[in-house]
Amino acid sequence: MSFIGVVTLVLGLSLLLLPLGSSARDLSRPRSKPPLQLASQFTQDIVPAEYLVSEKLDGVRGYWTGSELLTRQGYPIAVPAWFVADFPDYPLDGELWLARGGFEAVSTLVRHGGADDALWHRVSFRVFDLPAYPAVFAERYAFAKAHLNPTSAYLKLIPQFQLDSIASVYAKLDASVAAGAEGLVLHRKHAPYAAGRNQDMMKLKPHYDAEAEVIGYRPGKGQFSGMMGALVVRTPQGLEFSLGIGFNLKQRQQPPAIGTVVTYQYSGLTANGLPRFARFLRIRSD
Repeated sequence: MSFIGVVTLVLGLSLLLLPLGSSARDLSRPRSKPPLQLASQFTQDIVPAEYLVSEKLDGVRGYWTGSELLTRQGYPIAVPAWFVADFPDYPLDGELWLARGGFEAVSTLVRHGGADDALWHRVSFRVFDLPAYPAVFAERYAFAKAHLNPTSAYLKLIPQFQLDSIASVYAKLDASVAAGAEGLVLHRKHAPYAAGRNQDMMKLKPHYDAEAEVIGYRPGKGQFSGMMGALVVRTPQGLEFSLGIGFNLKQRQQPPAIGTVVTYQYSGLTANGLPRFARFLRIRSD
């Protein structure tokens, strides 16, 4: 049986397993979390020639089941019918992407139910893998290049390229980030698609350190109830934001005092100039 035939059979069986009374297009119901492969942090003890490399896009991860688009948590994304009209009937793993630096706009579009039809015309689904294709990554990429519909303005394959040394990986990272990219993704050529976080796919992003003054606290919830949930901090430029990750239990029980200067790590800035993915590192010792 061909790949497309196998996938069609799997998709048909999955629809039979839907709960009675549910609909394949019922956007109010979360689906099962899709079995996505997740990237680990880059390590330098690799042979770069064994990997294909692509730009890490700052978009919203999506999983096309063959009939609908889901978030990584399994929630249906309300995409216009014309947007996915030329998508194939087998699964695709990728990101809804607008442009470099366009994460907030596309994230808002997805969260608010896709009401902005004009903005959807500027978005594309950038494919980086075929989860159901039974082959190693290099072969999955070759199949995608040959078979994804080239006439769809909203379906694009993320280009993969080869780098042959750790030095060339970092040189490419620097050039890409300087041009506005978020980072790189390295995918082992001869690896099968494996759900979960593993070393066959690695992400490499620059991280920046900065300092801010503690000006307040937000209470913890759940396992952190009765403790500090997040610090409210102010940068030297006057920007305020919450810093809620990177703390150990003792630091949550005895948080830095108001007026303390802390160092945090982040990956780029939002359109409003606030740090993205900020995490606490340490109290400034001086």
